[in-house]
Amino acid sequence: MIELTGKRALVTGAARGIGAGIAIELAAKGADVAITYERSADRAAEVVRAIKANGRHGIAIQADSADPAAVKRSVEAAAGQLGGLDILVNNAGIGRVGPLTELGLADLDALLNINVRAVVLASQAAIPHLREGGRIISIGSTLAERVPFAGSTVYAMTKSALHAFTRGLSRELGPQGITVNLVQPGSIDTDMNPADGEQADQLRSLTALGRYGKAEEIAAVVAFLASPAAGLITGAMITADAGFSA
Repeated sequence: MIELTGKRALVTGAARGIGAGIAIELAAKGADVAITYERSADRAAEVVRAIKANGRHGIAIQADSADPAAVKRSVEAAAGQLGGLDILVNNAGIGRVGPLTELGLADLDALLNINVRAVVLASQAAIPHLREGGRIISIGSTLAERVPFAGSTVYAMTKSALHAFTRGLSRELGPQGITVNLVQPGSIDTDMNPADGEQADQLRSLTALGRYGKAEEIAAVVAFLASPAAGLITGAMITADAGFSA
């Protein structure tokens, strides 16, 4: 089905992993898709090729999500090159782990700037382009609600900040018919957290299903929230974590 035909989407941090899966799935559903990337130009080009293979317009925009000017510029570039914007997916994010006493100021700034500030700034820049039926979807983490091991304190804090942001912005944009939602993945098999990594067995043991998720499974949730069928859902936290938080 092509529920998103005629829609224009921007997915941040989508050269690989969950972001790439989301961008390709949105295109498969009929949307034209712009993605941002920081350094992986070759992988971003692969994603664009996959978007175009679905018969959709695809573009890649280089932008460092830690740079406020670059974040705003990327939204304007996406809207300009796609002829408008209907869907913003705030996917770009980083993880820095370790005891709180060992995290330096650079680590704190990076986590806050990319995981929180960039989401706010991209949404702020996208809002003037969105119309009724518009969508803002952010990618958080199941660790925002459950942190069963040490070392993820600040990362989890940045993801929990998206709860209040999602709820508050849904109230602001509801009168315009624009929905705002948060998707919270658990352990997903990506470069950042591979299913064969050192901690993979421990993470699997904490889930009800006993397995890692796939990027395309998160992409399917995002595609649904972007579709007309999800028009009544806003201010919601949708968790897809194989039962990690059960």
